[in-house]
Amino acid sequence: MVAVRVDEIRSEPGVVVNPDGGSLASRALLLACRGVVGPFVRHYPVNPVTMPLARVVVDGLSALRPNPRGVEREQVRLKGFRMEIIRPAGARRALHDGVVMYMHGGGFFLCGLDSHRPIAAAIARRTGLAVVNVEYRQLPGTPIAGSVQDCLTAYRWLLRHGAEPARIVFAGDSAGGYLSFATALRAVEAGLPAPAGLVGMSPLLDLDCAAKRDYVNVRRDPYIPLPGLEKVVEYGGPDPSPVDGALGALPPALLIVGEDELLRYDCALMARRLTAAGVPNSLELWRGQVHAFMSIAPAMPESRAVLGRVARFVRARIEAEATARTA
Repeated sequence: MVAVRVDEIRSEPGVVVNPDGGSLASRALLLACRGVVGPFVRHYPVNPVTMPLARVVVDGLSALRPNPRGVEREQVRLKGFRMEIIRPAGARRALHDGVVMYMHGGGFFLCGLDSHRPIAAAIARRTGLAVVNVEYRQLPGTPIAGSVQDCLTAYRWLLRHGAEPARIVFAGDSAGGYLSFATALRAVEAGLPAPAGLVGMSPLLDLDCAAKRDYVNVRRDPYIPLPGLEKVVEYGGPDPSPVDGALGALPPALLIVGEDELLRYDCALMARRLTAAGVPNSLELWRGQVHAFMSIAPAMPESRAVLGRVARFVRARIEAEATARTA
């Protein structure tokens, strides 16, 4: 771990892309998170007994959501976990045409295909590409390193099935943002080519919770508690933080986070370090938005805007890599 980080974020990077604040829908979500979700999450004990219970509840609620329209789904089972390939209806796009490998959030112990199918489908519709939604193993059954290994296995599967690294973008929200960056770093370490781009939406990128204790957004975040995050890291076991990796080997990255989120710390730190490593990156700050708002409510106006920007980034990265390979 890198011990001193305060000076690195004293002047935080990032551009507020919605200076006028949120829509009525996003303000309602913010109030719900402050008044209901936040108090519950802050008092919910995070341990190996309660993690599966929370997963059952979230999975049950997620299963009640209607399946997204305009897409086709294909199930894939790998050793110990499964994936879902989501394609725009009727597109019949092959994996070599381009893929977004999506890693869902949920604190490494919550959520899965059902909870994140809407956002994966939205990305598929906007990009016109296949989105591979990875349901990696989670706590308490496997440490964070096991989740990373599953995502690396999914990447290897894509490469074996005709997907080209220059046409693959990794994306994820929250813990899935961690997995997007960690998997890219692990792939390079394993001698595999890096993907064409990385997208982190409200990403967790730094497991050093002590470094965040004096950060102003610890008090501002509507519902993510630092003590809960510390518990997740404690049970997740030692795993290197992406911010401490060999970042110079990574492709261009897009970081999106709420202006008052606790994990804005992680995004600002990563943006600075990517810049120092010579990696092109963009950090977007969204005013009045809660953690992972784009995956909680993909149909919200701000979420639609975010996903449109993500789609443009994905297409630009794939086109840029394709041009570079043929030049």
